[in-house]
Amino acid sequence: MMLDTVARATSTPELNQPWRELGLKEDEYQRIREILGRRPTSSELAMYSVMWSEHCSYKSSKVHLRQFGEKAPKSDALLVGIGENAGVVDVGQGYAVTFKVESHNHPSFIEPYQGAATGVGGIVRDILTMGARPIAILDPLRFGPADAADTKRVLPGVIAGIGGYGNCIGVPTVGGEVIFDDSYSGNPLVNALCVGVMKHEDIKLAKASGAGNLVVLFGAKTGGDGIGGVSVLASETFDDKKATKRPAVQVGDPFTEKVLIECSLEIFKEDLVVGIQDLGGAGLSCATSELASAGTGGMHVELDRVPLRDANLSPEEILMSESQERMCAVVPPEKVERFMELCKKWDVVATVIGQVTSGKHLEITWHGELIVDVPPRTVAHDGPVYNRPFTRPSWQGELVANGAENLPRPRSESALADAILTLISSPNISDKSWITSQYDKYVQGNTIAAGPCDAAVIRIDESTFLGVAVATDCNGRFCKLDPYEGTQLALAESFRNVAVTGAKPLAITNCLNFGSPEDAGVMWQFAESVRALADGALEMGLPVTGGNVSFYNQTGAVAILPTPVIGVLGVIDDVRKAIPYKFSGVKELILLGETFEEFSGGEWAHLQGHLGGLPPRVDLKREMILAQFMHAQRDFISAAHDLSDGGLAVALIEMLLHSQMGAKISIHGDPFTQLFSESTGRILLAVNPEDSNYLVGKATDAGITTTRLGESGGENLEISGVLSMSMLHIREANQGTIPALFTA
Repeated sequence: MMLDTVARATSTPELNQPWRELGLKEDEYQRIREILGRRPTSSELAMYSVMWSEHCSYKSSKVHLRQFGEKAPKSDALLVGIGENAGVVDVGQGYAVTFKVESHNHPSFIEPYQGAATGVGGIVRDILTMGARPIAILDPLRFGPADAADTKRVLPGVIAGIGGYGNCIGVPTVGGEVIFDDSYSGNPLVNALCVGVMKHEDIKLAKASGAGNLVVLFGAKTGGDGIGGVSVLASETFDDKKATKRPAVQVGDPFTEKVLIECSLEIFKEDLVVGIQDLGGAGLSCATSELASAGTGGMHVELDRVPLRDANLSPEEILMSESQERMCAVVPPEKVERFMELCKKWDVVATVIGQVTSGKHLEITWHGELIVDVPPRTVAHDGPVYNRPFTRPSWQGELVANGAENLPRPRSESALADAILTLISSPNISDKSWITSQYDKYVQGNTIAAGPCDAAVIRIDESTFLGVAVATDCNGRFCKLDPYEGTQLALAESFRNVAVTGAKPLAITNCLNFGSPEDAGVMWQFAESVRALADGALEMGLPVTGGNVSFYNQTGAVAILPTPVIGVLGVIDDVRKAIPYKFSGVKELILLGETFEEFSGGEWAHLQGHLGGLPPRVDLKREMILAQFMHAQRDFISAAHDLSDGGLAVALIEMLLHSQMGAKISIHGDPFTQLFSESTGRILLAVNPEDSNYLVGKATDAGITTTRLGESGGENLEISGVLSMSMLHIREANQGTIPALFTA
């Protein structure tokens, strides 16, 4: 009698296997053998290799990420926390909102269009699997120098991929960031955040419960693209000497995703599933093992029933494929007929590939032969955990000792004007309309505010005008100077961006982008960043609902700036009362918050080629007071803009350009400090002159420092006794940079 594959694995313990080529360490391979009591089959080895990769298992970060649970603040709003595809929060009126940010960094460097497009598709499906309709996308992006040849290859493809996919699936891309820095050369960061909305009773979870329930694979057919995909690409350092990984990048089809979204939502509406999981990183290996592990623990799958685009795929390739636009559902037998009817209605391929069992193992067969027999939790959740060594880099002391305070400063009118023009025309600060014009910001008809506004505002109920505000932020230079303070500065700014709209900040998500965890200095940056975010979330009373860790963002020994992108979501009870970014007519301009001599890590110092010193001080309690003030006084504020990159000079110019206004203002103290400092906890207000005394009084009562700057009007920016500049000249400088760099 011929032995099946599992039996052969038992009887041939010494057979050499390509565990090293699949990215496993020797001790990891030996642990798999201990778990199974034998050597793994080739299919089991494929599953463990992708599921135990850095990208899927979080093996280097788990010991630190536990702080998000250990320090979690009490939150009445949190409905689903870390551990599911995305976190869910209660926003009132029976609505729940889910949001999450993830990375597709390495694939986007290799194949910019498809890497970025499938990054959007993947995060959208994460939101969809929670039972929610995706309503908004944000794209925090980082690239190498704007004038570098490779940036001109990568950026246009990434932007086209994000716009092409988001536009086709009918989800508006409403915000994000585009930042340039030498450290991202060869390691661009392509992060994507998605927001979805549902009713409380519609929340779905990724678990396979109920023996006898059927496992249904639906969506696109499985192909050879993306084999190992992001699970492998994102789990090792780039090296120019290695062969290209181009075949590993997934290929997206947004039109298939669009019908998959609508089909899934109709399936959810009729309550046809007891568990749901998308097929993203690690594909079927992930979906089957995670569903089984989170459920009753047993599942039987007939792998040869999987619909294929390529009939020559081996079982291992099918298990590792990360082909896009696929979902896996657990459906009661009595509901499967209706499930199939709805899939047929939407022309979505659907196939029963297995069932939930009363056992404790995930069993997969191939044409009747048993090829996988594993405890699913060992694949999905009990992978290796590394407590990697971390230590403050030896160069950190010298870096922070070299502050920007002693850099030569512009003093004369012409020098200050030149500094302003240089700043607002620099790639990081200049107008990004060339990029955002490729995105449909208004599809679905619920976008109230989108980039370049500080936060996107989206209506979620057309009758009550309930809505949400969401923003992302991070200054990697601040994080390199001090990863703890830098992370809290990112949290503070993302929080303030939401607060500037008048919304109440509610929850946090994150995408933690770092270099190699095998570098003790990088691990120190990561450990400090996680500690800072956990501490900050606790102090501000905001739960961390989930997120993503992206390691190995470095080429050789050169790591990216530590870049913990922080997303904050807030709720606004009436989007008609949201504070806008622009205004019209004569308004008094008022600055909230204090200004100190803080330039290190800021945009002006960056343009001088300088990085050193300590970042601006952060005061989270002050940020909370500002947020409470903005919410309470939103009816009296005509427009608002937070101060961040470039300080008051940039914030004022951006608001004036958006409003097509000039202004006459006065500043007190050193003009350079007042214009270019990047002190945090500051907001620029435009208010009706008759309301200014009231607002200043209320701010003073709240302990907020106020500075009356002057009034809007005219065609120039006039700073009394300092300078006068044509707004037309400023606009030309601000708007010309990006098109000149990236228009062929």
